[in-house]
Amino acid sequence: MDREMVIVLDFGGQYNQLVARRVRECHVYCEIYSYKTEIEKIRSMHPKGIILTGGPNSCYEPDAPTYSKELFELGIPVLGLCYGAQLMQQILGGKVERAAVREYGKTELLVDTDTALFYGVSPETTCWMSHFDYISKLAPEFSVTAKTANCPVAAAEDAERKLYAIQFHPEVLHTPEGTKMLYNFVCGVCGCAGDWKMDSFVEQSVRSIREKVGGGKVLCALSGGVDSSVAAVLLSKAVGDQLTCVFVDHGLLRKNEGDEVEEVFGPEGNYDLHFIRVNAQQRFYAKLAGVTEPEEKRKIIGEEFIRVFEEEAKKIGAVDYLVQGTIYPDVVESGLGGESAVIKSHHNVGGLPDYVDFKEIIEPLRDLFKDEVRKAGLELGIPNKLVFRQPFPGPGLGIRIIGDVTAEKVRIVQDADAIYREEIAAAGLDQEISQYFAALTNMHSVGVMGDERTYDYAVALRAVRTIDFMTAEAAEIPYEVLNKVMNRIINEVRGVNRVLYDISSKPPGTIEFE
Repeated sequence: MDREMVIVLDFGGQYNQLVARRVRECHVYCEIYSYKTEIEKIRSMHPKGIILTGGPNSCYEPDAPTYSKELFELGIPVLGLCYGAQLMQQILGGKVERAAVREYGKTELLVDTDTALFYGVSPETTCWMSHFDYISKLAPEFSVTAKTANCPVAAAEDAERKLYAIQFHPEVLHTPEGTKMLYNFVCGVCGCAGDWKMDSFVEQSVRSIREKVGGGKVLCALSGGVDSSVAAVLLSKAVGDQLTCVFVDHGLLRKNEGDEVEEVFGPEGNYDLHFIRVNAQQRFYAKLAGVTEPEEKRKIIGEEFIRVFEEEAKKIGAVDYLVQGTIYPDVVESGLGGESAVIKSHHNVGGLPDYVDFKEIIEPLRDLFKDEVRKAGLELGIPNKLVFRQPFPGPGLGIRIIGDVTAEKVRIVQDADAIYREEIAAAGLDQEISQYFAALTNMHSVGVMGDERTYDYAVALRAVRTIDFMTAEAAEIPYEVLNKVMNRIINEVRGVNRVLYDISSKPPGTIEFE
């Protein structure tokens, strides 16, 4: 697409996805690349700006991630964050040393509001610090633009060369004016117009898909979730009758969900789609029998999905393209695109088999975060009820069941989850919570029911609030609601005698259990 772009060079920081997300909130397109990306590739992308992320290393160590000085001589504005700021100073002639006092958490910040980066920012504001090292000597031509009680160089700039260094993290919500600072960089310093919006994304995607597909046949992997639904409608708008949607019921869906998906997308549904439902429950259960390792489960489910689609494609005849609802967090968490560790292989990214019998896989939403996918869905005219439905992972209950997967365990978690979702909706909390579900732990515990000893499963409840699904906080559900859910699950779901509530945030946890 012909669009302005800011690139993020990832040095292994835990917040790299948030940096990209905040830039996109400024309506400027942004992608993450490894710090190992060659300078010629960066130059060829013609970015309007470059942002260097934080990272766990010390830049003065022999094997620390680094970059060539040439990066700062391209004439492209560069913003270094935390490790990125220290690395910029080290490369350009400054000095970084171990700090006597570590700064971590919310910190009071004094800024020079006459500088481009802090235009419109309060002179005394709050930032999120996380560093052991500090900039002890500025590189030539740089001047200090912000400081804290323990950090004499919390920010610095060389305005003439448009090089900026920030020791703290403007991308996190704990830096309340951080988005304003990033906006000042991408739109003020870099001169971006901020015209990347969903209407233009949908229009350009439809055009590019038509050009790519031509007269070929397309098979869409439709799960009924938000991502695959938006992908299906987008492809339908682009290629019409050339599209066939295959819904694989792998037996790992929520209670009654297979029928609900068919009701929406099937012959009697709202969309004029060629819809095929494949009931493959026993096939998936057999493949997963005895498998307990989460990554292995994901990869088995991913490969079996592809094999089912290949079989259906042969029945249709000469299918050229496979469409998936892959989104950007799937790519990042699968260890692609940057330097971050593999968090989990998403079945449609890192879980794909080495060989796929299609000419090409089309992933029209691959560059979007979840909330951007929802905006695209609304732009396509998809009803709010479908666009804002609860997220559900491709591997389904396979990763909400700790340990091996069996039909009996699936029944337990389906029934518990249905009760939980019903009570959350009855309490009017369904629009306030970003994602909520029940998971089955692999833990048995002793209980007492009907004056008899039981030794049954513990169900864990999860509920989070989030904007972009890259970070999340546990939702504070009223005790009376949790108590009602607990009572119903233990009384109505055979095989459960204990209910737990997970209050972990992301990070350090993930939203899903596996």
